[in-house]
Amino acid sequence: MKKNLLLIATGGTIASSPGEHGLKPAILAHELLEAVPDIHLDGNLDGILLMNIDSSNMQPEAWSEMARAVYEHYDSYDGFIITHGTDTMAYTSAALTYILQDLDKPVIVTGSMVPLNVENSDAPRNLADSVTFIKEGIGGVYIVFDGKVIMGTRAVKIRSKSAHAFESINSPVFATIEQETVRYNNAEDAKPRVRESTAKSVRLLDSLCPDVLLLKLYPGMKPELFDLIKPHYRGVIIESFGSGGIPMEERSLLPKLQELIEAGIAVVISTQCLEEGTDLSIYEVGKKMANLPIIYSGDMNTDAIVPKLMWALGQTDQLAEVKVYMETPIARDIQL
Repeated sequence: MKKNLLLIATGGTIASSPGEHGLKPAILAHELLEAVPDIHLDGNLDGILLMNIDSSNMQPEAWSEMARAVYEHYDSYDGFIITHGTDTMAYTSAALTYILQDLDKPVIVTGSMVPLNVENSDAPRNLADSVTFIKEGIGGVYIVFDGKVIMGTRAVKIRSKSAHAFESINSPVFATIEQETVRYNNAEDAKPRVRESTAKSVRLLDSLCPDVLLLKLYPGMKPELFDLIKPHYRGVIIESFGSGGIPMEERSLLPKLQELIEAGIAVVISTQCLEEGTDLSIYEVGKKMANLPIIYSGDMNTDAIVPKLMWALGQTDQLAEVKVYMETPIARDIQL
């Protein structure tokens, strides 16, 4: 069956060319389309240039713009490829997962570690693999990179230069791609979702609140720092120690967390550890904190927690409801 695909270009390394001050996005959508070998196409591949920025300049407003582009073209195409810089790609893929609910078509976020027009670039392979996976018809948001298909909520960039920059954290890789063959980690995932009606299934929930702070704890942090948070933020994510520990003796942070919550600020407890997540039931420094109405991040990664909190705060200003949004699994972002 022929597939009609839309490539949405946003910039990044894949679209970069040398400039006066270094690499800068400059390649247009039609040049990216030309990089996809004809052998991988069985249908039409169109392209639009939505923005052309380094992903370090990516903002939540751009996430909404990308999601709206998918939503507005949803009925005209069978799948979507969003080309994007790698540095914030995982934040974007998670954000799109929360904004675009009930997808029954694939939305692929991809890019490259080497610009398209440079010899031995990984861009052609990643683009070709994206097309290959779209033809499978599996709905959802995914990162396709270096032969791996990763759930949009589970990807983390853990290498700054290598082609295998991304890993799936706390969840198996969704699938792998080799020579146009897709191999799924779980056979049940290979079954496309079937629409129950002809109506558009996808929902666009693009209200975001960017007033979120990510704070990494370190020994010696002054509790007074938390007083600066209240006037400027509606949510704060605390990257705690280990499975969820925060200082509770000298320079105790517990009273300050309570003050934040009483001021109506959503407090999420995460961990600085990349794998296995939080568990506040093990140590005293976690159990005391668990008495507060904090939000548990479980084994979610930071790249998903940040956009999910922005999204949850965009849906409601009630802390109890924000807690429900955050702790409810979406697209396998958290294991209960």
